[in-house]
Amino acid sequence: MQPSELSLVAASDAIRQRRLSPVELVESVLDRVEQVEPALGAYVTVAAEQARRSAVAAEREAAAGRFRGPLHGIPMGLKDLIDVAGLPTTASSRVRAGHRADSDSTVAARLATAGAVLVGKTHTHEFAYGLTTPQTRNARDRGRVAGGSSGGSAVAVAAGTATFALGTDTGGSIRVPAALNGVVGLKPTYGLVPRHGVTSLSWSLDHVGPLTRTVADAAVVLSALAGHDPRDPASLPVPCGNYGQGAGGPGAPSPDLTGVRVGVPRTYYFDRVDPQVETAVRRAVDRLEELGARLVEVDIPMTRYIQATQWGLMVPEATAYHERTLRAMPDLYGADVRILLEAGELMPAGDYLRAQRARTLMRQEWARLLDGVDVIAAPTVPTTAVPAGQETLTWSDGTMESVSDAYVRLSAPANITGVPALSVPVGHDRAGMPIGMQLLGRALGEAMLLRVGHAYELSVPAREPQATGGH
Repeated sequence: MQPSELSLVAASDAIRQRRLSPVELVESVLDRVEQVEPALGAYVTVAAEQARRSAVAAEREAAAGRFRGPLHGIPMGLKDLIDVAGLPTTASSRVRAGHRADSDSTVAARLATAGAVLVGKTHTHEFAYGLTTPQTRNARDRGRVAGGSSGGSAVAVAAGTATFALGTDTGGSIRVPAALNGVVGLKPTYGLVPRHGVTSLSWSLDHVGPLTRTVADAAVVLSALAGHDPRDPASLPVPCGNYGQGAGGPGAPSPDLTGVRVGVPRTYYFDRVDPQVETAVRRAVDRLEELGARLVEVDIPMTRYIQATQWGLMVPEATAYHERTLRAMPDLYGADVRILLEAGELMPAGDYLRAQRARTLMRQEWARLLDGVDVIAAPTVPTTAVPAGQETLTWSDGTMESVSDAYVRLSAPANITGVPALSVPVGHDRAGMPIGMQLLGRALGEAMLLRVGHAYELSVPAREPQATGGH
């Protein structure tokens, strides 16, 4: 196994035990970038020389016995909405040509302090306003979409060109590409991870979180990211915490889920879902029961309002953010994004206010729902990665749905309500494309999500080797 194939936890242990140097790990990842990046297009910018300098510095510290923690010397990719001082933040858009960040975002600064090594900035669907990331190709099959909007981050992790990466999630943009590329994606509780220095799509729905190879890896990254920052008005007044307990960190328990109540939706989450996806997720839920969990059937509240609420919040907020540049340089936006931004200018204020009221009611109903269970288990997305260019899906009942609507449909509730959600790989369809199970929990209930996801992960055979760039 090459160092680029190691999980974060395995690489971290090897560095701490002096069996692997940060230089060796970073060079292995950069070799991997050279091999597969031209075919995959995960990165906007590869900062190879900067990464090498950081690796040498990390190696010097390690040789002197100074370890910054589990991220010491670990190579990462950052979605190109996240500011890093001196580097462009392009948002994968011509609108940002010539941009250069003056200072680090909070999350970039926290990861740098923890010793992580930046490999580069990863592609996003333009300004995170889409679910496919067309610049990037799926890590398992280059002819299929990567998912979005954090497609570059998911592909980099799946293909071994980053040990972990950060993405953002406004309607599923961490979990969707995680599921489609066979990696782990965590959308934390709204406000747990600060967004200062991160380009916004929709301020009341945006989240920042990790994409990793394992649930234990996600716990390590979240521990470095979480904690209050007064520069983000939505940042929660919570201290930094260690989320590794229960998810592969020191002292983690065995995969025993005795006493854990897992909600299995009777409504919404298994409607209009590919049969192969449903079978894989239900099999994974059965595995949780075998590990001691108690399955509880639940009904998802206010389902008829989910899509209208998601779009009713996101569209006007995105348009407000882009108001000046949309008028000054509309032709520099991609057509799909420009149309959505222009549509936002036509939405009445009353529609936005109604969406806010619906969100308040939905949060209350979800809080009641989650009083009765510890987590909810459901598909992350209703189908696997579609061929690039495919715009619609036709379901068995004859209804048609746009690919973007389908991909956001099962992930949007966690953004509207702000509850944490974790996507874990649970198998493949007949074409070999990954399938993800989504675990949703109470606000600030990340520890329980990570515990359940890690228990599942420990109970199944080791995941297949990383993708090589597809068919």
